Amino acid sequence: MSNVKIFVEKDYAALSRRSAQIIKARLEEKAASVLGLATGSTPIGTYEELVRLFNAGEIDFSQVTAFNLDEYFPVTKENNQSYAYFMRKNLFGFVNVKETNIPNGEAKNHETECAEYEKKIAASGGIDLQILGIGNNGHIGFNEPTDVFPSVTHYVELDASTIKANARFFANESEVPRHAITMGIKTIMQAKKILLLASGAGKANIIRDALFGAITPANPSSVLQLHHDVTVIVDEDAGKFIC
Repeated sequence: MSNVKIFVEKDYAALSRRSAQIIKARLEEKAASVLGLATGSTPIGTYEELVRLFNAGEIDFSQVTAFNLDEYFPVTKENNQSYAYFMRKNLFGFVNVKETNIPNGEAKNHETECAEYEKKIAASGGIDLQILGIGNNGHIGFNEPTDVFPSVTHYVELDASTIKANARFFANESEVPRHAITMGIKTIMQAKKILLLASGAGKANIIRDALFGAITPANPSSVLQLHHDVTVIVDEDAGKFIC
């Protein structure tokens, strides 16, 4: 797949350094880039490395516009499990990003919020570099396995496997929100470049299937095979079936 570049790094730290360097290179090429950002445990190391580079004067976010992939719904920005809180804690609170955008988990109408978020992305000129993690069931953003690839930013009911996987961030599984707002597959695929990150042996099967399996909405990540410019960075554990 000439459209997909794969880096298998020794460990999570090396994965994080590699991904941060790719983001740095993008901002050196275009300072006013539009970045699509992800949450979850996988990108934390990347964000830590970006903060380190910023403090060292090696990267500047002052012209960057950021759009996050998703947010639980409903949830307040002050909730320590919201993705708004996550981004402040791990990146936005430490660097000089010009503009940050996260779906509003407190919106009165989730359908209106989805439409407005999609308009904002379009008005920005579209996403230059989209960072993705990947769920054990192949979800990207909160696009869960289904019968069709969801299109634009939309309201979604979370899959039981996603709720179970995310329960580690909450006191118990019952506290995990059951719904979210997420960019759709079409929105993600319109990004000029995509950076997919995965770490740990638990992601090995889904990474193999995402890159080399059938392209099907039953595995949303498989659609990335159709994108013109995808970079995949995995550690040795996550990449053990593709080496």
